[in-house]
Parts: sequence; structure tokens; C-alpha cells
Amino acid sequence: MELSCKVDYACIALLELATRHKLGKPTSVSEIAISQHIPIRYLDQVMAMLRRSGLIKSQRGAKGGYHLAREPWQIKLTDVVAALDGEPIQEQQNPESLTAEKAAVIDMWEIAKVASFDILHKHTLEDLLRKCEVKRQADVMFYI
Repeated sequence: MELSCKVDYACIALLELATRHKLGKPTSVSEIAISQHIPIRYLDQVMAMLRRSGLIKSQRGAKGGYHLAREPWQIKLTDVVAALDGEPIQEQQNPESLTAEKAAVIDMWEIAKVASFDILHKHTLEDLLRKCEVKRQADVMFYI
């Protein structure tokens, strides 16, 4: 399963929002773009898609920005993929051109897709947040 760059950026932006979630303050797109080195124009589009999907909410004004619409543990990674990439379109096969080999390959890709979906469905933004904290801790550790 190959995920788009939009999904990567969305997860990174959601992690930024999750980190600041307990503070209760909205975060601007420019803050996220600068801290994560994401092009702001592209991130604007990603954030709009996340807002339309109901994963984040926006607040207007001088102190406005975005914040999570739900708790991090309530946002499944499949929600993020669906918000950005939508549901994949099934390619229709002509029964006359479907050889045993093609059918076997299609079946295998379907098994892989289901397995990928199951993994993403079992993990939440909270899980990503924990992984991020572990990585940060590993970065600050040093040995004498």
C-alpha cells in the first residue's frame, strides 16, 4: 500500500496539533509549516481537506488557527487516509481478459490491501504521538 505525500503531511500536521492539544490553543498553518518544513501553500490545501472531513476545526481571527476536533486516541489512521486520498477506485476487469495469473495477482493485492487497512485501523494519532515521544527521547540520550 502506497500512501500519498498528502497523507504524510496530514499526519505530521495532526501530530503538531496533537502535541499542542492539551494547551487548548489553536495552531496556525504557518507555525506548522515552519516547524515541519512543509510548503505552506500545500499545507493549506491539506488542512482544508482535514477540516472538511471533520478531523480538525478552525478558529478565525488574530489568534486563530486549527485544533483537533476529537481526542488523539479517537482519530484512526484510516480516517486520515480516507480524508486525503478517499476510497480507492476498484479497477474493473474484463472477464474475457482475466487470466488465472491476473486473477492470482489481483487476489494477492487485495489481501495486502486488507492487511494494510487492518494495521492502519488499529492505530490512532495517539499511537503516532507515543512513537514521536520515543524518538525524541532517543535523540536526547547520549552515552559517556
